Amino acid sequence: MTDGSSTADKIETADSLLRPWKWPARHSVCLLTLATLAWLLPFSGKALHMDDPLFVWTAQHIAEHPGDPYGFQVVWYATETPIADITKNPPLASYYAAVAGSLFGWSERALHLAFLVPALGVVLGTYLLARRFTQAPLLAAAATLLAPGFLVSGTTLMCDVLMLALWIFAMIFWLQGTDSGSQWQLLVAALLIAACALTKYFGVSLIPLLLVYSLSRKRRLHYTFAYLGVPVLVLTLYQYWTHELYGRGLLSDAVQYASFHNRGHEPTPLAKALVGLAFAGGCAAPAFFFAPWLWKRRWIFVVLVISGFAGLSIAGHQGWFDAPQATARWPFVSVQMAGLLAGGLSVLGLAGARLSRKIGADRLLLSFWVAGTFFFATFVNWTVNARSILPMIPAAGILIAHQLEADGFFVTNRFAVKVGTSLVASGALSLWVAWADTNLANAGRAAANRVRAELGSAAIPLYFQGHWGFQYYMQKLGANPADVRNSRFRAGDVMVIPENTTNSFGPPPGFTLAGRIMAIELNGSLATMSQPMGAGFYASVWGPLPFAVGTVPPERYLIAQLGPLAGNSASPVSSAAPAAAMIDKFSDAGGMLVSESRSDKPCPNARPQTVRTCRR
Repeated sequence: MTDGSSTADKIETADSLLRPWKWPARHSVCLLTLATLAWLLPFSGKALHMDDPLFVWTAQHIAEHPGDPYGFQVVWYATETPIADITKNPPLASYYAAVAGSLFGWSERALHLAFLVPALGVVLGTYLLARRFTQAPLLAAAATLLAPGFLVSGTTLMCDVLMLALWIFAMIFWLQGTDSGSQWQLLVAALLIAACALTKYFGVSLIPLLLVYSLSRKRRLHYTFAYLGVPVLVLTLYQYWTHELYGRGLLSDAVQYASFHNRGHEPTPLAKALVGLAFAGGCAAPAFFFAPWLWKRRWIFVVLVISGFAGLSIAGHQGWFDAPQATARWPFVSVQMAGLLAGGLSVLGLAGARLSRKIGADRLLLSFWVAGTFFFATFVNWTVNARSILPMIPAAGILIAHQLEADGFFVTNRFAVKVGTSLVASGALSLWVAWADTNLANAGRAAANRVRAELGSAAIPLYFQGHWGFQYYMQKLGANPADVRNSRFRAGDVMVIPENTTNSFGPPPGFTLAGRIMAIELNGSLATMSQPMGAGFYASVWGPLPFAVGTVPPERYLIAQLGPLAGNSASPVSSAAPAAAMIDKFSDAGGMLVSESRSDKPCPNARPQTVRTCRR
């Protein structure tokens, strides 16, 4: 097309590329299906990571005891604890994994392939939902697929992507049922809302969100609103059922968790807002890469100035973010924070754009969807993480397509090149982040295999601390999780402690450790979970960035033998003894661990980090 082409020609080109009546919907569905499979299949061999083991163990238990999903114990903190005290998610995702595992086996690949189905549901559901809001639904779905927050979440075995798929289809059925008055569509929507909430409790947010939408649409109370009582009834029954099984309702228990967990560790509202914006900007990266086509130049300049000032000024206020290990790299962390803040402001800008005008209920729904998710992830959840940001990504993708269309972008010159450039840039970043997270996950599996290969099948008991995927593979290889109450430690026992982990407690009471450091090189320039780099994709207590660029430190593991403290016999430690000796740090001097006897006690609800102590 030449520069002198008529506007009609440009519109025709836009129609043929982006509008469903010019490009049949079945073509778009096929394209998105193939793209999603190509995007996620390379990660199907990824090791279990972060909280994946909790979901898999629950699924394996459900396969044997379907009526009692949380009727077992696991060492996830310092001692064996009922799983109902540890996991704060409902069990539907684990029921799904139980069916998949029972049918196809429990290998990583079999489970990842099963979880490809809900990931595909998110992408196709976004396309179907976006057709209501924009004539470029393919762009909305592509922006969802190519977002880092979605791609990385799609490579896990946790509940988030399944919850989001149910969320989107519940919304589709509710909107269609509201339009047509179809009772069966409204009932299906209500049941999907209930399933969504029983996959992850955040799904409860659909009830007020769709109620507000329906009120703004009908301008009065309507009998169809009663269908929203179905998920309320289901959740009430779930609360009663779990109370009967475990002595307390797990829904109310999860509600109490965030406030209890954050007690005494609350960042300031400003720090929370900055971290939330950084995570929104990183996880929903298409909003950043489309910014030149979404916003006027003067607004882009204002946002860059604000985000640059905010990001760079925090170099002197790193105490806000409780990331002391990142002090040496804080100037670089601040620069990256500035860029991510700009992306986060673009996301919230999409939610707030045109709200000063008279807008319809559909547009209001998208704005509340994004803003509500951001508020929960930033100010309500116990930590900011990509898993909590994930639900806003499809809405952000739809808003991008909606706003570009409203601004007449699709009749401008070279719009296809601009769209392609933005999507390719976001996709490249997503792949970079996903491979970095996969390398980190695989390091835990590789470390467990190396430890077992080096130690062989020696008669000396092998214990380990640390959790996440490392724990899963150590237990599969026959090692014992260290339990300060129940393990019968003896001098000479071998213990392995990861540096980058959660809920480690150091030497058992009455013992010291001395050994060597084993390192697993990650060979990358981006990290998703690294305290020294300020990256905390799964928990912002690791760092204020969802991911960070730089030299990635190796994953280090202490392989040591227990030795008695001075004046202490090598007799077994009483299972009732408190953990009096805590690890302070890994020491590089001579490859030995330096441990000191302290008058500290283990924090029963310490935030995740390598070691945490509480003063008496």
